[in-house]
Parts: sequence; C-alpha cells; structure tokens
Amino acid sequence: MEPQEGWNTSEKAKLLQPGPPPYQDHLSHPPPGNFPSTSGYQAQQYGASAPYGQGPYPGHPAVTVQPAVYVTAVPLMYPLPDYLGYSIFTMLCCCLPLGIAALVFSLSTRNANMSGQQQLAETNSKMALNLNHTALGIGIVIMVLYITLIVVNSKHQPHP
Repeated sequence: MEPQEGWNTSEKAKLLQPGPPPYQDHLSHPPPGNFPSTSGYQAQQYGASAPYGQGPYPGHPAVTVQPAVYVTAVPLMYPLPDYLGYSIFTMLCCCLPLGIAALVFSLSTRNANMSGQQQLAETNSKMALNLNHTALGIGIVIMVLYITLIVVNSKHQPHP
C-alpha cells in the first residue's frame, strides 16, 4: 500500500501519538504535591508512605520480591520400623499381591521417617505389618493345603 499524493506522513504520525514532554534538566524528582490518581484510589502526596506499596511515581506499583523460603525436613529421631525385609519375603514366598501392597507401605513408612512425618509413618508401619502378617498366614495355609493334597494323593496311588 503506497501513500496517496499530498499525504504528509509527518503530520499523520503526530496525530497518532503524543510527543514527549519537554526536557527538564533541573528536576531529579517530580515536584512535591498531590498528583491525580489514575487508578481510582485516593491520591497521596509524593514521598509519603503508601499503604499498598505504591512505587516511586504515582500510578506505578512497586515490585516487591519475597525471599525464597527453604523448608528442610528433619528425619525422625526414633524412626518407626518399616518391615522392608519382611515385606520382600512375603512378596516372594507367601502371597504376591499382599506382599506387593506391604512393600508399598514399607517404602512409604521409610519416606515418612526420612521426612519427619511421625503420624504418617505410624499409619504406614502398622498397615505394612498387618499386610505382612496376613500374607504370611495365607502363605502358610496354602503350603499346608498343598502338602496335605500331596500326602492324600500319594496314599491313593497304587505302589508298583
């Protein structure tokens, strides 16, 4: 798109944006006094403390940066038992599904002990122990039934 004939580009540019304010070398700060507020809040005198963190010039909010807060977790002084070995044994030798669940609760007990969460560690430790006992009981019952089945079947078999 080309400009039309007689179109003065410098005049059009002046219409679209206002020119800069005149240069004032002697002022390092705005003159004292009240300034009109463009935000709708009550105007304040320059240099007065603002309740909402007003910046160095009226209408310019101040940017405040909060320091980073690091929360460090301290391990428990007396950690609760996590029954990790017991969970691995019941998972491999007794009842796989309950052993896996017990292993998960054992690992969460260990994590809770390391992060200093006493109540979570107690809950997970008790659950891991209960699941391990149940898995061991089911494993023993299955083993006894299996041995009984072998003995009964061997008595009914004719010997050559």
